[in-house]
Amino acid sequence: MQRKTFQLFIILATVSLVGVIIIQIFWVTRAFDLKEKQFSQATHIALKNVAEKILMYNNNPATLVNPVNQVSSNYYTVRVNDVIDAYALELYLKTEFEHRGIFTDFEYGIYDCVTERMVYGNYISKDGEIVNTTERTTLPELNTNNYYFGVHFPKREAYLLNQLDFWIFSSFVLVVVVVFFSYTIFVIIRQKRLSEVQQDFINNMTHEFKTPIATIAISSEVLMQPAIVSNPERLRNYANIIYNENNRLKNQVERVLQIATLDKANIQLHKEEVDINKLVQEVAGSTKLALKQQQGELILDLESSAVIAQVDKVHLTNILHNLLENAIKYSKHHPVITIRTAKKRNGVRLSVEDNGIGISEEAQRLIFDKFYRVPTGDKHDVKGFGLGLYYVKLMVEAHKGTIGLESLPNQGSKFSFFLPYA
Repeated sequence: MQRKTFQLFIILATVSLVGVIIIQIFWVTRAFDLKEKQFSQATHIALKNVAEKILMYNNNPATLVNPVNQVSSNYYTVRVNDVIDAYALELYLKTEFEHRGIFTDFEYGIYDCVTERMVYGNYISKDGEIVNTTERTTLPELNTNNYYFGVHFPKREAYLLNQLDFWIFSSFVLVVVVVFFSYTIFVIIRQKRLSEVQQDFINNMTHEFKTPIATIAISSEVLMQPAIVSNPERLRNYANIIYNENNRLKNQVERVLQIATLDKANIQLHKEEVDINKLVQEVAGSTKLALKQQQGELILDLESSAVIAQVDKVHLTNILHNLLENAIKYSKHHPVITIRTAKKRNGVRLSVEDNGIGISEEAQRLIFDKFYRVPTGDKHDVKGFGLGLYYVKLMVEAHKGTIGLESLPNQGSKFSFFLPYA
């Protein structure tokens, strides 16, 4: 799948997913609003009927006009304009709520005009039983001298949500679908990136192998000429070319196979006491020729006293070689490389800093991945398989250490890693 087609697929899939979520939220909200409206209407009718029954109970022929007032979403007051019998009120409330299908907890209070205060009634459960609870609500009082009663529904929201069983279940199913869909997209993107990185690795490996193979082929053709026997010096030169190129091929194959089969679970370190400063000086000495060819400079800023740590000398040497090789390869002109060592309380910190092309923030997140190489125009303008920094991170972590990177494009890079003493 081409990159543009893949990106279009991801965009359309994301838009579709967001659209489904928005539609689900819309319909759940509509369903909740409808249940809320139905509850409010049923409550108004039930409370009006209760008020009329109280008047009948008191043999009061008066007519009530809009007696029900909704003070808040879960609190209602009902004007009666007559004495209210608590026992009758409770009985009428239970009967009317049951008749209207309102099965949720409620509490009521009666305003007494004589004492001018709200006289508390009872807390009734959804089953119609009186509940002795300490969490009773102080029902608000109205600015009036008329008789009225107040009804409060403390669990109104939970009751309405329970009416949305289907929508809650469908929302849960949608959440599961979204999670699995998102994970699938994540896996697809990851696999595509891995496929691109591996394809780049194969292309780099092919490029790396083609050069020595072509050189060996040309040298072999020259050696097959009968006249070459009469020129021992030329014969020796071409034989030496074949030998060197063969060793180069062998080293490349061994390096790829070693990294490909290397696993954190089976890394065997052979630790010994090593003077870190001395080891850095040895590695620096072996890179002088490569730096000299590019008119570069290597600066050693080492701890003044000896730094002794228990490390695998071979792997630590390889770590430093890898970092130095990268510093040289990714410098545009005259590389200036600084190696620092510093004693810490429980270990030693080493850093390799260069003045090269730097690494973008996006590439820094992938720089230690296997096969990854920072794109620099021509993919093959810098030799390598994208295994060096993967190996470095693997070995540092095998030593129970940590590694970090500080870099900005065109301002160089600084790789720092910490190795514990023990």
